[in-house]
Amino acid sequence: MTVRFDRVVIAVPELGAAAEQYQQLFATPPFIGESPQGQATARWGLRNTVIEVVQGAVAQPCVQGVILESSEAESLEEAVPNGMGLDVRICGGHSTADFRQLRTQAQCMGLSVDHVVLRTSDAPACIKLFADELGVRLALDKTVPEWGGRMLFFRAGKMTLEVIESDKGGSDDNAFWGLAYQCADLASMVSDLIGRGVKVSTIREGRKPRTFVATVKSHALEIPTLLIQPAT
Repeated sequence: MTVRFDRVVIAVPELGAAAEQYQQLFATPPFIGESPQGQATARWGLRNTVIEVVQGAVAQPCVQGVILESSEAESLEEAVPNGMGLDVRICGGHSTADFRQLRTQAQCMGLSVDHVVLRTSDAPACIKLFADELGVRLALDKTVPEWGGRMLFFRAGKMTLEVIESDKGGSDDNAFWGLAYQCADLASMVSDLIGRGVKVSTIREGRKPRTFVATVKSHALEIPTLLIQPAT
């Protein structure tokens, strides 16, 4: 089964305020509509996936989950059962295809999602779910103490799910945590963001050789958010 990341879902307590923040971040107005579950949503199309902000029963904004697209899936979204309590769904991609075609004003082609961060206490369970059951390629499995311990990198559709395993134990340790966006010219992106009133850190060298990163410090819904310029 070939899969790609169809959407990244962010839950917020108040959609209007959240949409205003992300409109500043993306410099693009969202498409306001409803999710298949009937939730009010704001969507932005990025190069490799869609950011879907939904109004939900949450105390503060959070990365709620990911939706994968498969040509073998039904048109309706289906939840993928898992013992970690993660919101992972699979779909046929029809809703996103329509959104791409019909809502051109909500497409932000200057950015892509580089990776989504998932914190877990059970790396083997993540391998079983994402690699064995869903067919997402496990590109790398390594232990780097200075980066937090064991790390898994699942790759699909030019996007990565970065899993960081902790040794705390307990189901509460399994949660999506942060986002990293990729852009071709980080200096230009940072300058544009500052001009729109978004607070951004100074540019610094990334962990990977010849990459550069900056941390978004406002208008990111208090979700840990990084900007990355890849190596050229």
